[in-house]
Amino acid sequence: MAKDDGAKPDEDKLLPRLRRKYGWLDHLIRANDAFTERYGNHYAAAITYFSVLSVIPILMVAFAVVGMVVAGDQTILNQITDGINKSVPDGLRDLVNGIVGAALKSGGGIGIFGLLLALYSGIGWMTNLRDALTAQWGQEKQQLPLVSTTLKDLLSLVGLGLALVVSFGLTAAGSGIGRFLLELVGLQEQAWAVFVLKVATILLGLLANTLVFLWVIARLPREHVALRSAVKGAVFAAVGFIVLQQGATLYLGSVTKSPAFTLFGPVIGLLVFANLVSRFLLFVTAWTATAKENMSTVIEPPAPVSIHPRVTVQQGPGLGAVGGAFATGALLGWLGRRKS
Repeated sequence: MAKDDGAKPDEDKLLPRLRRKYGWLDHLIRANDAFTERYGNHYAAAITYFSVLSVIPILMVAFAVVGMVVAGDQTILNQITDGINKSVPDGLRDLVNGIVGAALKSGGGIGIFGLLLALYSGIGWMTNLRDALTAQWGQEKQQLPLVSTTLKDLLSLVGLGLALVVSFGLTAAGSGIGRFLLELVGLQEQAWAVFVLKVATILLGLLANTLVFLWVIARLPREHVALRSAVKGAVFAAVGFIVLQQGATLYLGSVTKSPAFTLFGPVIGLLVFANLVSRFLLFVTAWTATAKENMSTVIEPPAPVSIHPRVTVQQGPGLGAVGGAFATGALLGWLGRRKS
C-alpha cells in the first residue's frame, strides 16, 4: 500500500485552483507567460532605445508643423501643451515642455535636414514597435518588401501622431470647455459642480487614451486583430496607463534626490518611463492575444472510421472443372503414346 507523504496533487494546489475559479487571473498568467516566452522584455528594451533616439527629432518636427497649421493660435497651442502635461509624469514635464516650446518657436526653421532626420528616426522606431507588437501575437519576423513596408510604417507613424493629437486635444478641451460652461451658468464656485467637472475630465481622458491604444493595438501589429479584442485591450490599457503614470510620478519623485539624477538630468527619467510604457504596451498586447477568442483553435480528431469486410465472388471454373480438365489432358497424352 502506497505511503501518504502528505504531498497534494497539482490540481489541489492553490494557484491552479485560483486559476480555475477566477478567469481574469488565469488570463493574466497566460499573458505573462506569453510575454516572457515571446521576449517581451528584450523587445521593450529595443523600443526604449529607439524611443529615446527618436523622441526629440519627432517632437521637434511634429510641433513645428502643428505651429504652422494653427498659425500661432495660442489657445489651441495651450490646450495641446496642457494635454501633454497631463500625459507625462511630473519629472518629465520640464523636458517635454522645453522641446515643445523650442519646436513651436522654430516654426518652419527646422529645414529639410531636420525633417529627414525625424522621418528616418520615426520610421525606424515605428518598424521596431510594429515588429515587437507582432511578436506578441506569436508571429515570427518575416522578410517583407522594403518599399511597401516602409510606406506602411510611415503611414502608421502619421496615424499614431494624429491619434495622439486628438487625444491631447480631447483631454485639454474637456477641461477648458467644462470650466467655460460652469462660468457661463455661474456654477464655478459650487463644490459639487467642480467635482462633476473633475469626474467628467477623468472620463474624457480615459476615452482619449482608449482611442490611442485602440489604434496601437488594432492597427500597428502586422497581424489582423479583431475589433472586439482590440477594444477590450484598449480599455484595459487606458486604465492601466493612468496607474502607470501615477507610479512613474512617485518613482521619479524619489530618484530626483539621488546624485545620479542630478548628474544626468531628466534623461534617466525618460529612459525609465519609456521602458515602463514599452513593457506595459507589449504586455497589454500579449493579454489581448491570449484572450480565449484569440487562442489557437484546437483541431478536433476525425470521426471514427467503420471498417466493413467486403467479399467479392468472381465467376470462373470451379475446382471440379479444373480437375476434369487435368484428367482429360492426362488421358489424351497416354493415348498418344500408345499409338506411337
